[in-house]
Amino acid sequence: MSTHSFGGASLQTIRHASTIQARPGQPPSFAGARDCFESTVHWLEGEEARALSHSELEAQLADKGREMLRRLLQDHLDLRAWCEPRLEEVVGADGAVRSRVETGHGRGLLTVFGEVKASRLAYRRPGQVNLYPADAALNMPIESQSHGLRRLAALEASRGSFEGGHDAIERATGQRLGKRQVEELAQLTAADFDAFYAERKPAAAGADGDLLVLSCDGKGIVMRPEALRPATAEAAAQADPKFQTRLSPGEKRNRKRVAEVGAVYDAAPAPRTPVDVLASSSQQGGRRARPAPGPVAKSKWLVASVTEDAAQVVRRVFEEAERRDPEHRRTWVALVDGNNHQIERIKAEARSRGVEVAIVVDLIHVLEYVWKAARCFYKEDDPAAESWVLDKALEVLDGEADGVAEDIRRQADRDRLDAAKRRAAEQAADYLAHKAPYLDYPTALAHGWPIATGVIEGACRHLVKDRMDITGARWGLAGAEAVLKLRALVSNGDFDTYWRYHLLREHQRVHATRYAGRVIPRAA
Repeated sequence: MSTHSFGGASLQTIRHASTIQARPGQPPSFAGARDCFESTVHWLEGEEARALSHSELEAQLADKGREMLRRLLQDHLDLRAWCEPRLEEVVGADGAVRSRVETGHGRGLLTVFGEVKASRLAYRRPGQVNLYPADAALNMPIESQSHGLRRLAALEASRGSFEGGHDAIERATGQRLGKRQVEELAQLTAADFDAFYAERKPAAAGADGDLLVLSCDGKGIVMRPEALRPATAEAAAQADPKFQTRLSPGEKRNRKRVAEVGAVYDAAPAPRTPVDVLASSSQQGGRRARPAPGPVAKSKWLVASVTEDAAQVVRRVFEEAERRDPEHRRTWVALVDGNNHQIERIKAEARSRGVEVAIVVDLIHVLEYVWKAARCFYKEDDPAAESWVLDKALEVLDGEADGVAEDIRRQADRDRLDAAKRRAAEQAADYLAHKAPYLDYPTALAHGWPIATGVIEGACRHLVKDRMDITGARWGLAGAEAVLKLRALVSNGDFDTYWRYHLLREHQRVHATRYAGRVIPRAA
């Protein structure tokens, strides 16, 4: 799990620090909570409880215990209201002095225990909004739902559907939130994602000799029509499907928007040979040897966005890489699937930062093109196709991508392929020839670099597909972006640290900005 440090005071140091002052009468005595406790004990001692099974006891005691906790919280809020000191005046951010004070201003708050009411002093001035220093002491949210419910909603929304989150919250707390409320609370929680990662201190130096690996990819999300990118929305509007109930070959629904995903991780070099990666079947008495293990990812960091484009996500990836290696002392390796735009963005970002990055195209994508060529020369069930692919793949790993491309073209001429197969063979050959500068596998294997994009492929599956591809889901931009950010926080092991940071930012946004000099008054 990552640890991050931020400047400034903790929430504890900025809370209202007033002391209890004498007031007429007796302070609240937590009588409601005590009555609830005694009533629960009396129930447990009675015939009704003794007649229940343990599961029935658990269920009823959970409800009674939640009510007791709600009353404890209510009684505590009543005590704080009784103890709140009266200030001479309060100056707002508008510069207006509020010297009129009214008691008994209450507000409701739905918490994980149930609904409570907080009463506090209101500092007033005609024509100006009221100020409530006691709200700042409690870091009260603007919304009627507590921060505890917000946190729970965010975590549940990141795990599964909003409807499932609604059900999970009700099971855990007894409180009912609508699906829309769960989504809105998730969006509120994710609001400080960018600032959180921008303000982190430099990371501790990685182990000597560790590689710094960067990777990017994209995954489509089914969106609502208004959330599509302009080009996709235009294509969807102009579509003229041949059939009403299904797509014909080559047609697209044009309803997806690509979420860009980035990853950064450290890895100890693991030198290998081509045979280590793809052991030949002629070895070990006709049995294929087990491939040697490649570099293992550690300290993995992920980011995903459906609102930002590839260039912006690549920039975030480089920012995280520079945080880990600000002086560019380590070996940087960028793994890609061959997407030309991603490659150009990585090159541009590397140039702007003055860092050398070795770009390597994923071997698995290369093998797909080699297999594409093999299907042009062999029947679908011909075992010779596998041997042919293995031989060509080993040649590619030996740095002979251009030669393999020429071999494919020569074999296509020799076999006099029909137009369709010839076109497929040419596509495979062109891919190998065009990507040859990024297929320097001999260097990659000798230096122990990774040559497969398993980490980013897994990130796309985990961050995007597993959550966003729920059957029937149609996403709006704000909801999709919030869920992606929350899933990234959880995957990075940063959610708890982020939550503390988010509460600090909430205090600044909701409370400190309302007072002159952003200083919340407190009793002397």
